[in-house]
Amino acid sequence: MPNFLSSLITSSDITEEQKQATQRMLRNILFIVIATSSLISFVDGILFGRLATLYALAPLAILSILSLYYLRRKVFWPARIVIPLGTLISVSYIIWVGNGLHDIGISSFGIVIIMAGLTLGANGLIVFGALSALAIIIIGIAEINGYIAYPFGTVGISDIAIISIAILAGAFLLRLLLNRLQQTISQVIQSEDEQKRTNAELLELKASLEQQVQERTAELAARSSDLESAASQIQRRAGQFEALAQVAQTITLIRDLQELLPEIANVVSEKYGFYHVGVFLTDNDNKYAVLAATNSEGGKRMLKRNHRLKVGEQGIVGSVTGSGISRIALDVGADAVFFNNPDLPETHSEMALPLRSGDKVIGALDVQSTESGAFTDEDVQTLSLLADQVSLAIENARLFEDSSKTLSDLQTLMRQSTREAWARLPEQQNLLGYRYNATGASPLKERVEVAEYGKDEKKDGQTGAGTFVVPIELRGEVIGNLVVQSPAGSEWNEDQQDLIKAVAERVALSAENARLFDETSKRAERERLVSEITSKIRSHNDPQTMIETAVNELKNALGTRHVEIIPQKTKDTSNKETKV
Repeated sequence: MPNFLSSLITSSDITEEQKQATQRMLRNILFIVIATSSLISFVDGILFGRLATLYALAPLAILSILSLYYLRRKVFWPARIVIPLGTLISVSYIIWVGNGLHDIGISSFGIVIIMAGLTLGANGLIVFGALSALAIIIIGIAEINGYIAYPFGTVGISDIAIISIAILAGAFLLRLLLNRLQQTISQVIQSEDEQKRTNAELLELKASLEQQVQERTAELAARSSDLESAASQIQRRAGQFEALAQVAQTITLIRDLQELLPEIANVVSEKYGFYHVGVFLTDNDNKYAVLAATNSEGGKRMLKRNHRLKVGEQGIVGSVTGSGISRIALDVGADAVFFNNPDLPETHSEMALPLRSGDKVIGALDVQSTESGAFTDEDVQTLSLLADQVSLAIENARLFEDSSKTLSDLQTLMRQSTREAWARLPEQQNLLGYRYNATGASPLKERVEVAEYGKDEKKDGQTGAGTFVVPIELRGEVIGNLVVQSPAGSEWNEDQQDLIKAVAERVALSAENARLFDETSKRAERERLVSEITSKIRSHNDPQTMIETAVNELKNALGTRHVEIIPQKTKDTSNKETKV
């Protein structure tokens, strides 16, 4: 009997390859048993409250785990015994506490027999067929004697006999099938051995030639592999440098950050193959890194809700914007700093690079991949260059925005200055305009009203009776109108209108130059008078004489008859009144 048990759980004359195959088969069966028993225990035992299922299958799962441990150490017998015997005991217990032979689990005895055949071979089929039949007989007798209650009737001796015989017959049939399969395999192996012996001489004759061919083929394959690898690397590098060139070109063409940053994110994602690329910018207080542009659908949802991460605290981006040091997570599951974002569930690796303006960190370039370990050293180098370009683009865009705002403010001031200067000119020079005709030029003595067109309207057109009105514009401000009257009262054609408009532009420039020259001359004369008066005052040392000189020079320069200097009382820091 001990020899039988020993032969049941061990195999003699077994090769190493067969041992490995047996180990793989047992491991797979154990995985199935562990997974199935755990799932049924959870669903039926925990969710539906059938504790009997939990009591039956939980020990089976634990024993299977222990058997798996021994199997890894190449100890096979625990797995051979635990798989069929543990399953038999668990199934028998579930049927005992369930509905007896009426329980649907009765079909599981067939699975037990099949497991025994897989783990123990042909003898295992007979042994566990008999054990299954014995379990059915015991359960049937217990049900007949009332130990197992079934509300819809009980079984008879004939039922027990039929089921037991069916189980044993199935076990014997499976053994016959297994023996037949083993005989067929043995015949196939014998045929293969004969074929090998028959071909041995041919193989020996071809050995030298095949060896040469294999060597040459190996050399060509190695060279081909090296060339393919080099070509792949070159192609990848070319794509990366193309991305750099495209980003550089984009930077030169686009100045608006709202348009530039999304374009950069799309280019990086397309050329590098990353499914998510995001550009973060720090806020004015440098407390949060705010998502400014992205390419992925999840990123766009984050963009809509103004996604932001706290600088120095939250996520890889927060770490990079806080420290200014690049960070790579080749496996986000093992990175303690990684921020698990529900909008990007497919992320398996992430890299963030700081964006700098001088010594200040202004944001981060965040790239994420669906593959673990997706970033190579080449990716880090080229993306670092790319991050520098993006930083430069952001800085240039901000400088351009500031310059545009400054230019706009200056233009507004220039327009305001022009408008105020030309608004004062008619009053200062008592001049309404000039009329030019065949007899010459003469000042206007009264304001000319131009119907519909003219005044401050920035449009031109014919007002009827051969009259054509063109606004005289300077820096966007209308400073007057050029009114041209046809002698015969005929309409002006398009060429004539273009000529009049061109003359109006020249009039605006000439009039402004004349006004500026006049202001400059007056300012120069005023500076000259001030300089002369100052020189004459400084030529005296007596205060009374200096005051008299200043009064007389002001009278002569301004053409007035009376100039007074009125002293005032002021308070110094010691609250003493001082007369000036």
